[in-house]
Amino acid sequence: MNAFLFTALLAATPIDLEQARVRSRENTQALVALLEAASAEQDVRVARASLLPQVRFSAGALAEYNGPQRFFTVVPVGDGTFQRQVIDVPAAANANFSLGLSLTQLIFDRAIWARLEQSGAQYEVQKGQAIEQRDASELEGVQRFFTLYRTQATIQVLEANVRRSEQQLERARALFQAGRVGKAEELAAQVNLGNDRIAVATRGSQLAANQVALATWLALPGAELVSAVDPGVLRETPAPAPPLAAALDEARTHRPLLVALRQQLRAAEAQERIAHAGYLPRLSFQAQYGRNGPNADVVYLEPALQNSVTGILSLSWDLFNGFSTQAATRRAQLQSKAAELNLRQAERDLEGAVRQSHATVEAQILATELAEINRKAAADALALATERFNAGVSSTLEVRDAQLKLTQSELTLLENRIDVELARFALMRAMGTLYPGEAQ
Repeated sequence: MNAFLFTALLAATPIDLEQARVRSRENTQALVALLEAASAEQDVRVARASLLPQVRFSAGALAEYNGPQRFFTVVPVGDGTFQRQVIDVPAAANANFSLGLSLTQLIFDRAIWARLEQSGAQYEVQKGQAIEQRDASELEGVQRFFTLYRTQATIQVLEANVRRSEQQLERARALFQAGRVGKAEELAAQVNLGNDRIAVATRGSQLAANQVALATWLALPGAELVSAVDPGVLRETPAPAPPLAAALDEARTHRPLLVALRQQLRAAEAQERIAHAGYLPRLSFQAQYGRNGPNADVVYLEPALQNSVTGILSLSWDLFNGFSTQAATRRAQLQSKAAELNLRQAERDLEGAVRQSHATVEAQILATELAEINRKAAADALALATERFNAGVSSTLEVRDAQLKLTQSELTLLENRIDVELARFALMRAMGTLYPGEAQ
């Protein structure tokens, strides 16, 4: 193996398929989506707070100093007339202390209840989008894993071709020295070997790019060397795709995107109720308990004195607000209709995506079966060409042609077998079953 490629694979951190899937579900994009969902969950608590009693405690102390004051006033005198007097007030300092407790309870406001329902639906939307992003991240991680493995396996196929070329060169040299073929056959075999070694060497940059792509997606340092562990399934006969009808049913039930869009429609319908609440009255109750006085001891230490209790029942009703309630209600209805249209279109798109992914899996399985037949035929053809060359009845060109066809058939089989797995994971993603259980 090329020294650079050998180092890149020998010193690399092995990553198997399951590790790639797990770490992809926890990569940066997926974690950001989860944080947004957690933030939406707090919005539910904020909306619920408006329905709970609001209790406030207050205490205060006020100090006031007034300097000397002069006032002018008019007072009556005995003969029925009035005269102005000057009143001088000396400087004085006053204090006031207060202690209070208030309770406010909303009794009826339809908009508040609708906002609570809406915030719950929006939380479900964010949760569904987080699961959708997690699945998207996982699928991307699977694709990057298989891309790296494809490059590694391609290098192995090309190295096997190098070994065959080395053997062909040895045979051509031996036959030349035995006088059974000309020098041209040995030189042709030598050139073929050089070209095959170049083909391996040029894969180094592609290998490095694929390693970086997988490492960064899995939140590993970009400079860390990673290698894709053989998933094992590529040596097995591909399992058939699930029935299309079953795949469509799974997608309608489990696909996080549909779950999110259904909740988005629910949130839009709640907005209609919020807007319509403008037509209805709002009722609340408030109770206040307070203590005030000029002396701290009286206010804070004499519970039998300075007490006052107030109760207020408040009803408010917007009888006319310039038709803004009508406009808000109509706008909410239009937004609800748009959310419904988006949901229906997403359902149609999803059915199409499932059908396309299902067809891709079936097509790739068939292509893999045909590629295996081709590989076996190419191996037999190379064996026959080698025997003919060893017998001195064919040339290096014939062996080289058979050798290249075998290498190409091996690469084609590798490509199609990997494409089967990628298509299968894409179908699982469309069905919402990459990581089942959380989207229901």
